[in-house]
Amino acid sequence: MVRWGLRGKMAASYVLVTATAVLLVEAVIAAFYLLPLAGATDLAAVLRDQASGDTKVLNLELARLSTAEPGRTPRELLDEVADVTKGRTVAGGARPRHESGLAMLAAIVDTAGVVVASSAPPIYPPGGTLDVPLPGREAGSRVTSTRTGPTTWHFSPVLIKAPDDATGFDVIGYVYVQGPTDAVPTPAVWPMIAPGLLVVGLVVPVGLVFGLLSTRRLTSRVRRLADATTAVAAGDFGRRIPVTGADEVSTLEQSVNVMADRLGVAVEAARAGAHAEARQAERGRIARELHDSISQDLFSLSLLAAGMRRAAPDAVSEQAESMERTAFRAMREMQALLLELRPVALEDAGLLPALEELCHAYEERLGIRVEAVLEEVALPPPAEHAVLRLVQEALGNAVKHADPGTIEVRLGARDGAVTVSVSDDGAGFDPADVAARHGMGLKLMRERVTELGGHLDVRSDAGGTTVTARLP
Repeated sequence: MVRWGLRGKMAASYVLVTATAVLLVEAVIAAFYLLPLAGATDLAAVLRDQASGDTKVLNLELARLSTAEPGRTPRELLDEVADVTKGRTVAGGARPRHESGLAMLAAIVDTAGVVVASSAPPIYPPGGTLDVPLPGREAGSRVTSTRTGPTTWHFSPVLIKAPDDATGFDVIGYVYVQGPTDAVPTPAVWPMIAPGLLVVGLVVPVGLVFGLLSTRRLTSRVRRLADATTAVAAGDFGRRIPVTGADEVSTLEQSVNVMADRLGVAVEAARAGAHAEARQAERGRIARELHDSISQDLFSLSLLAAGMRRAAPDAVSEQAESMERTAFRAMREMQALLLELRPVALEDAGLLPALEELCHAYEERLGIRVEAVLEEVALPPPAEHAVLRLVQEALGNAVKHADPGTIEVRLGARDGAVTVSVSDDGAGFDPADVAARHGMGLKLMRERVTELGGHLDVRSDAGGTTVTARLP
C-alpha cells in the first residue's frame, strides 16, 4: 500500500504537472494566434475595415491636394491621389491582401463606376466598370454574384470638401473591396495542436518512469518509517532508523528514533516501578504474616517462660529464665526484621522525611536511641532508594547482631559526593568473617552501592560498627 500507492501517486503527479504545463503553453499559443482571427470570421466586417482604412488615406491626400492646387476637377484629383497612394492602400494598386486564406480584391472607382486603380487589373482593369450597383453617398455592403462568382463586397465613399460657397463634403469616388463569400477565414488549428499532442504523448511515459525513479528513495525512507513505527507500536523499542539527508523526512526519522528511546526508558521505568511495587507488596505481606504468627508465638512463649520461672523450683527457674531471655531476644530481632521489611513512602515524602520516619520507628518500637543528622542532598530517584534501603539494612543488622544502646545516622554532601553512614556502639565483629556471621546483608548492600558507581566501607571493632557509603 505504502510502496506502490505513494510511488504511483507521486509519479502520476509528475505526469499531470508536466502535461498540464504543455497544455497551458498550447493554450497560450492558440490564444495568441486565434484570438486576433476570431474577429475576422465576419467577412463583411473584414471588408468594411479594409475599405475604411483605404478611404481615410485617400481623404487625407485629397484634402492636401485640393488645398495646394485649387481649381482641379474631381476626376483629376482622384487620378492623382490614386497614383500618389499607390502601394499604400490595397485599392491604390497594391497586391491583393491575403487575410487568413482570403484573397481580398480592391479598387478605386469614380462616381460613374469607372475603375481608376485596382489591386487586380486582370479582373478590374483601370478604365473598366464595376458590375455591382453604386451605393450613393453612404457606405454599403451586400452579397451578390459578380464576374468572380458569389461575392461579398463593400463600398466606402471618397469625400472632398465642397466649394467655398457650400457646406459639407462631396462624393468624388469610392473604395470598393470584395471577397469570395464561401471563403470565410478559417484558422489552421491542427498544425498548432499536433506538436502539443505529440509532446503530451511523449511526456506521459517519460514522466511516469521519471516519477517512479525519482520517488524510489523517498518512498523507501517512508516505508522504513512505517516499519519502525509499527515495531514501536508492537513494543520493539530497539528499532532505529538511519537518518539520511537534511530534509523534512530526516527530521521525522530523528524524531522517531528519539521517540523510541524515550518510550523505551519510560516502559523500563514503569516495569521497574511495577517490580518495586510488587516487592513492596510482598515485603508487607511477609511482615504481616510474621507479626500475626511468629511474633504472637514468641510473645506467648515469653509469658510462659516468665510463669515457669516464678512457679518452678530453683533448678527449673534458671532454665525458664534462660528461655525467657531467648524469647525476648527473638522478639527483639523479629521487631527489627519487621521494621526492615516495613515499606517507607519515599516517593510521597522525600528522602529526608523517609529517613527521619525510619529512625523514629526504630527508636520508638525497640527503645534504642537513634540520632539522625541529615542534610539536604541532590540524588536521582534510584540513588535515593539505594540510600534508604542501605540505612534500613544497616539499622536492622545493628539491632539484630550488635545489641547497641545508641545508633547514629548521618547524611551529607562533600567533595562532590554524597556520604551516608550508620554507626552503633554495640558489639563489633570481624569484617573478614562477615559472610559466615551475617549472611548476605552486607554483600547486598555493597552490590547496591557499586551499581550506582559508589563505594561501601565497613569498619568494626569492640567499640562498635560504622557502615559508610559514598555515592557520586
